[in-house]
Amino acid sequence: MSRFEGGRFEGGRFEGRVAIVTGAAQGIGEAYARALAAEGASVVIADVGERGAAVAEEVGGLYVHTDVSDPASVQAMADAAAGRFGGIDYLVNNAAIFGTMRLDFLFTVDWDYYKRFMAVNMDGALLCARAVRPHLERRGGGAIVNQSSTAAWQYSGFYGLAKAGVNGITQQLAHELGGMGIRVNAIAPGPIDTEANRAVVPEGMVKKIVRDKLALKRLGTPEDLTGMCLFLLSDEASWITGQIFNVDGGEVFRS
Repeated sequence: MSRFEGGRFEGGRFEGRVAIVTGAAQGIGEAYARALAAEGASVVIADVGERGAAVAEEVGGLYVHTDVSDPASVQAMADAAAGRFGGIDYLVNNAAIFGTMRLDFLFTVDWDYYKRFMAVNMDGALLCARAVRPHLERRGGGAIVNQSSTAAWQYSGFYGLAKAGVNGITQQLAHELGGMGIRVNAIAPGPIDTEANRAVVPEGMVKKIVRDKLALKRLGTPEDLTGMCLFLLSDEASWITGQIFNVDGGEVFRS
């Protein structure tokens, strides 16, 4: 029986476990971090946004200023997490450029911007996995959840290309790390009602997407995603790896 005390569940599923959530200063990442903390995990908020410090304080965790495209910054994140909490069990790769994303075509987007975008939105997941892998292995295994998107299966420019890359990273790492007891899966959200989404997608387009593309006629919320994230990190998913799970209100059907 778990007991709720001080904003967290004593004896919850993740009591005694340590989780890093990148891009957790707001939006979906913040929801993941709060959900993990509520179930007993010690949570590291890894973000470039200084609001991450306030989130970390509220959940009793640690804020580490982290640029997921910078190997040195990512290594410092892993070292800080292990130094503060004694190890690392879970990684949630959520950080991405989205709310400030430029809308452009693959054949015209500024090349330096494209490289920076892909370094954060795709390569960052791999860099973070590389940095935490020794820590997870020392704990006898662990789990990684990458943030994909239904954009990976639709026309959505370099954003969709980055998410297709995240899917590939997920499947490759699942095989490379499986022998170490490390599972790697991904969540592919559909359209989620966040401040970042409102900044990028015009209201009229949102209404059309809900009307014409979603089986469930509403936008998702960050809280709609937390159950899948917690499940994939938990021991309940101990024989699940290399999978990409749509949580999208029925937007995309894949065979």
